[in-house]
Amino acid sequence: MIALAGASLLLFSVAACGHDAAPGAGTATEATLIGKTFLSNAVTENGKPKQLAPGTRVRLQFTDDGKLVADAGCNSMQAKVSTNDSKLTLDKQITQTLMGCLGQLQSQDGWLSGVLRATPSWKLDGSKLDLTAGSTTISLTDKKVVEPDLSIDGTKWALSSVITGQAASHTAGSEKAWLTLSGERVTGSTGCNDFQGTVARSTGKLTFGELATTRRACAGEPAKLESQLLKGLKGDVTYQVDGSTLKLRSSSGDGLDFTAQR
Repeated sequence: MIALAGASLLLFSVAACGHDAAPGAGTATEATLIGKTFLSNAVTENGKPKQLAPGTRVRLQFTDDGKLVADAGCNSMQAKVSTNDSKLTLDKQITQTLMGCLGQLQSQDGWLSGVLRATPSWKLDGSKLDLTAGSTTISLTDKKVVEPDLSIDGTKWALSSVITGQAASHTAGSEKAWLTLSGERVTGSTGCNDFQGTVARSTGKLTFGELATTRRACAGEPAKLESQLLKGLKGDVTYQVDGSTLKLRSSSGDGLDFTAQR
């Protein structure tokens, strides 16, 4: 099993580039960004296009509790944020993951961190957000426009990660494990055995009944994966659909991540 995101969060203090005022919350200006996530579609520096690392983009999430969560393809950082006066002002306390990123990904993390700590100006026009710090402009679009949330029902969700604490692990062949929800029924495969059962739902929560499985003998990694999957589909779990991703979490915080199988 390969740990993909086994980094724990480290809290440290960072001087907020010339700003000592504590971020505010709840103003009419902030309300236009709160609860939204934006994905980059272009970056310019000194009037010229800047190419990000292949397969990456800047992601900015403005949470309901007044935080900014940002990443550029590897580590993520978060802090309380003020958007007053069309400026993003981060709090002095910043939380950042510490995954080992190499080469361009590492430098890209530092670049985005520098932009956000420079108190960039922002402008929102419908679903389009421009963030500017000095000669750098990051152009982003509301994630709901770029990647609208899929329906939880009728989608074939393939297992992508098993979440244990702060770690996310991926087993080769785990994408063979999947599930599909349809009303009060769930069907799927552990990658070794097929399963089916009942599921009840309420706002943001699924309650799985006892799952019936076929009886093929599983050994090694397939057996371990089957055990993890069935454990994650037991009793009450919270769920969240984020674009093409489905996240299931138990009360302990452990859970399963799935990706829509096209």
